[in-house]
Amino acid sequence: MSPLLLFGLLLLLTFVVLVWVLKPTKTEADVERHLSSIGRTYGLDIDEATILKQEALSSIPFLDKLMRQIPGIMNLRLLITQAGMNWSVSAVLLGSFVVIAVGAWVASLFIPALALALLVGIAAGAAPYAFLFWKRAARFQRFEEVLPEAIDLMSRALKAGHSVTSMIEMVAQEVAEPVASEFRTVFEQQNLGLPLRESILNLASRVPLEDVHFLATAILVQKETGGNLAEILDKAAFIMRERARLKGQLRIYTAQGRLSAWILCLLPFAMFFIMSLLNPEYERKLYTDPLGIHAIYLGVIMMALGIYVIRKIVDIKV
Repeated sequence: MSPLLLFGLLLLLTFVVLVWVLKPTKTEADVERHLSSIGRTYGLDIDEATILKQEALSSIPFLDKLMRQIPGIMNLRLLITQAGMNWSVSAVLLGSFVVIAVGAWVASLFIPALALALLVGIAAGAAPYAFLFWKRAARFQRFEEVLPEAIDLMSRALKAGHSVTSMIEMVAQEVAEPVASEFRTVFEQQNLGLPLRESILNLASRVPLEDVHFLATAILVQKETGGNLAEILDKAAFIMRERARLKGQLRIYTAQGRLSAWILCLLPFAMFFIMSLLNPEYERKLYTDPLGIHAIYLGVIMMALGIYVIRKIVDIKV
């Protein structure tokens, strides 16, 4: 048995054992059901334990303390939160390691070069993070679409005489996701005793959009200095809708550039697959000869640079 295969099997076994160890016990499940029933009884959609559990990186205290020493680990937790996924940081890291091992093992069955097989495994291990970035982008786009409606509701609530806190509660109850869940978190944090300023700043941190930053600034300035917040919100909703319309037009204008980027990214892999089927001996020299391996490395680097340049060209700020 090859060392790479043995490493992959051991890592897979470790993953299975940890999943079995980390699963909630019957007592924990009973507690969760009891807390949920209490929340429904008193009209709460999110219990306090949920907010507190978001701060933990792992359900195992030792593993939680160990992971907090990893630089940048909090950025991964923030990414999971922004993507709206109910995943733990430990599960993402462990799943990534398993994908790397399995991907490298599968690649080693077809590619004799060990370094190239490991490179394929590392590329496969980036799949969970790519999925999180994709989910975050989709969630933020949906947030921008729903936010003007939420701001209109906030403005009407203020004109009707409601306070800022009850205005936030109304948004959490009546607006579509994902805006409702984010404002529900703000309302729950205030119920736990967190000041309004801190809860609003947390919202701006979880959803780093320009529209959210503007909304947070308007609410905090009004709370500290006073002013007609309802009028400010009306103007903000109008500006957000105009920006959304302009972004839609820009997406149409840059569609050709984005399509070109996808074609340039997928074409080398498609040609590699087709040539492997038509002439395997010809294609095998690419990853058995040292010069061919260096050509693959150079091609990957140049492809990454090309993707970066194209993204900068089509990414027009509004």
